[in-house]
Amino acid sequence: MLGMFCVRAGSGLMGFRAAPRVRSLHSLPGITVAQIDEEVAKLLALKAQIGGDDGKHQFVLKTAKGTRDYNPKQMAIRERVFSTIIGCFKRHGAETIDTPVFELKETLTGKYGEDSKLIYDLKDQGGELLSLRYDLTVPFARYLAMNKITNIKRYHIAKVYRRDNPAMTRGRYREFYQCDFDIAGQYDAMIPDAECLKIVHEILSGLDLGDFRIKVNDRRILDGMFAVCGVPDDKFRTICSTVDKLDKMPWEDVRKEMVNEKGLSEEAADHIGEYVSLQGGMDLAERLLQDQKMSQSKQACAGLSDIKLLFSYLQLFQVTDKVVFDLSLARGLDYYTGIIYEAVLTQAGVSSEAQNGAPAEESVSVGSVAGGGRYDGLVGMFDPKGRKVPCVGVSIGIERIFSIMEQKAEASAEKVRTTEVQVMVASAQKNLLEERLKLVTELWNAGIKAEVMYKKNPKLLSQLQHCEESGIPLVAIMGEQELKDGVVKLRVVATREEVDISRAALVDEIRRRTSEA
Repeated sequence: MLGMFCVRAGSGLMGFRAAPRVRSLHSLPGITVAQIDEEVAKLLALKAQIGGDDGKHQFVLKTAKGTRDYNPKQMAIRERVFSTIIGCFKRHGAETIDTPVFELKETLTGKYGEDSKLIYDLKDQGGELLSLRYDLTVPFARYLAMNKITNIKRYHIAKVYRRDNPAMTRGRYREFYQCDFDIAGQYDAMIPDAECLKIVHEILSGLDLGDFRIKVNDRRILDGMFAVCGVPDDKFRTICSTVDKLDKMPWEDVRKEMVNEKGLSEEAADHIGEYVSLQGGMDLAERLLQDQKMSQSKQACAGLSDIKLLFSYLQLFQVTDKVVFDLSLARGLDYYTGIIYEAVLTQAGVSSEAQNGAPAEESVSVGSVAGGGRYDGLVGMFDPKGRKVPCVGVSIGIERIFSIMEQKAEASAEKVRTTEVQVMVASAQKNLLEERLKLVTELWNAGIKAEVMYKKNPKLLSQLQHCEESGIPLVAIMGEQELKDGVVKLRVVATREEVDISRAALVDEIRRRTSEA
C-alpha cells in the first residue's frame, strides 16, 4: 500500500493522493482503524523521506552498508594486484570462465554450514527462487556438473555477496571480489594440491605484502581427531565450525562455546584442546601417525599420510619455509573433504622453530589473505547420476590485500599513476589545434597511448603542468618552426631534456624511451 503517492511531472512537486486512498480503505471489509492509522503513518514517513512540499529531494548520498566506491588511485592499485594474480594463474596454465552473479537458491543451500545464513536471497522473479552467489566454488561445481566437464584448470575473478557484519577497515565487505584457482580431475594424490600452495606462495611473494605463513590441515584428520576425542558423529560439523574460530578467539572462549552452546562434554573439549595446539611440518605428521589415539582412526591416518606426501612435494617446489601443519585450522565450509589451507600475514615471519615442528607463538597473525582446499564430493551433489569430479583450489582474499596495498601506498606517499598515457601532444603557439589532432591520431593509430588537451589554444605551461601532475613521461611539442622542419620536439618531463625527432621516427622513439622507463 505504499504506492499511494504520485509525482506531478514537470512541476518538481511531490504530491500524495493519500486522502482519497485512505478514505477508500474504510469501505474494505474487516479493516480496522489501527490498520488505517498504520498505513497513514507509512505514507507520512515516506513523504518525509522523499521530501516535503517545498519540492526538495532529501537524498542520502552514501553507498550501501558493506560496499564502497573506488577512486582512480585505488583502482590503479587494484589493477596492479589483479595483473600480478592473473599473471601467476596463467603461468600455471589456467584458463578462465564466468558464471551468473545469481544462482538458483537450491544450488547454494546446504553448502556453507553455519555461514548459509549469510546468503543474500532475492525476491521471486517469476517462479524462480534466486540467491546472490556466496562464493565462486559452488557455481564452479554446478558449471562442471551441468556441462559434464571432468578435467579443467581454471581461474575466475568476480564479485560475491555475503550478508555479513562488515569490518571495512580490515577489508571485509558485503560485496567483494574473489580470485579463485581450481584444478578439477582425477590425478595422483597431492600433486595438484601442492601446486595450489605454490601459487599462493608466488602471489604473496610477488605482491610484497610482508611476512606470511600458509597453514595446512586435512578434514579427514579433523574428523578422525573429533572421533577419537569423543565427539558424537552428528556434532562433527558444528564443532568444526567452532574450532574454525580459533584464529579470532582464544581457546578458552572456543572451549566454552563447544561445551555451553554446542553441548559437547568437557572431557571431549579438553582432548580436542590438546591436539589443536600442535603445529609443525612433516615430522608432526609422522609423530601423529604413531599417536596412541590418532592411530586408531583410519581417516586420520589417511590424512596424515597425505600431509607427509604434500610436504615432500612442497620441498621440491621450494615453499616449505612458509608452510606449517596446523591442527587448529578447520575452515568451516561443509564441502571440504581433504586437504585444507589458509594463508595469513604475520607481523613476524615463520620462525625457524615453526619450520622444525615446534609452535610459533611469536608469529602474530594479522589477517587471512587466502584459503582453500580439496572438495571431491561437491560436483557429485549436482550431477544427476552422482558422478564425482575430484577438485582442489584456492581463493585469494583480494579485498584484504587491496586494503593492505592502499595503506602501504598512503604510508610511503607513493605517487600512483591512474592512467597509462605515454605522451602528451602539446603546442607552443596558437592556432595549431588541427596539427595536434593529426599527430595524436598518428600516435593512436600506431598503438601509442597519447593525450591532447581539449582546448583550441592551451598555454604550454598548462600542458606541461598536466603532464607532471598525471605522471605522463613525455611531451611531443609542436610549433610553426617544427612543422616547417618536419620534426617534433620531444621533451622528457622528469629531466626537462628536449630533443628534435623527425616525424617519421617519433613512434619508434616514444616506444624506446617508454620501454626503458
